[in-house]
Amino acid sequence: MGYHCCPAQVGPSVLDCDMAQLANEGKRALQAGASYLHLDVMDGHFVPNISFGPYVIECLRKHIPDVFFDCHMMTSEPEKWVEKVAKAQGSKPGLLCYTFHYEATEPRGKTQEVIDLIKQHNMKVGLTVSPDTPVEALLKYADQIDLALVMTVYPGKGGQSFIEEMMSKVETLRKAYPDLDIEVDGGVKPTTVDMAAKAGANLIVSGSGVYKAEDMSHNISIMQRSVEKYGMGKSEEDMSALRSDCNGDSK
Repeated sequence: MGYHCCPAQVGPSVLDCDMAQLANEGKRALQAGASYLHLDVMDGHFVPNISFGPYVIECLRKHIPDVFFDCHMMTSEPEKWVEKVAKAQGSKPGLLCYTFHYEATEPRGKTQEVIDLIKQHNMKVGLTVSPDTPVEALLKYADQIDLALVMTVYPGKGGQSFIEEMMSKVETLRKAYPDLDIEVDGGVKPTTVDMAAKAGANLIVSGSGVYKAEDMSHNISIMQRSVEKYGMGKSEEDMSALRSDCNGDSK
C-alpha cells in the first residue's frame, strides 16, 4: 500500500469508560492525547444492547464544546435520530459525524435518503459496514460520505477479537479513495493497530485499549504513531512524541 495524507487520529470509544462520569472520562482521554470521541448509540433492536441516546450526546456537548464527535448509530432506523443528534453539533461546523449502518438502511431502500438528511442538518456523513457486508457497499456511496467505518468486530457484542480479514476492505477503500477518512472499530489496541495502519486506516477507534490501559497516554500515542509510520510514511523525527501518564505528558 502507498502512503496517504489523512490525519492520524485516535478516538476512544466511551462504552468502555465509567459511564457515570462520561464528561470527565471524555476529557480525561482528550487530555491523554485523543483527537476525538467515538459515541456508540445502541437501540436494543439493531444490536441487542442499549447504550445511550441523542440527549446524552447533547448534554456531553455542553461539557466538551470544541471536539469532534463521531456518533456511531447502531440503530434499526437511523433516519429517526438525525434531527435530535444534530442538536449536539458544537461550537463550529464540522464537529459532528453521523455514522450509520448500511445494513439498517439498504434493505429498506433508504441509504440515499439518510445521507441526504444528514447533509441537510449540516453534519458530516459516515457510513459503516459489519464484517459480513462486502466493501462494495461502502464503495457504492463513497463519493457522498466523509467517513467510511470498517467494523473489525460484529457490532454490539462485547469480548470479540480484531478480525484481521477486514483489512482487505480498508486496503480497497484506501486505494480507491486516497483522501477519505477511513475508520476501524473493534478490538483495536496497541497490539493490533499496526495491521490497520498498514492497510490504510487513519481513524482508530479503541475502547479497552484506551480506558482499560494502565498508561492511557502511552497507548494513545502508540496507536497514533503507528498510523503516522505505516500509513503516512513519517520518519521517527517527524512522528508525534511518545507520551506517558507517568511522565505527566497529558495535554
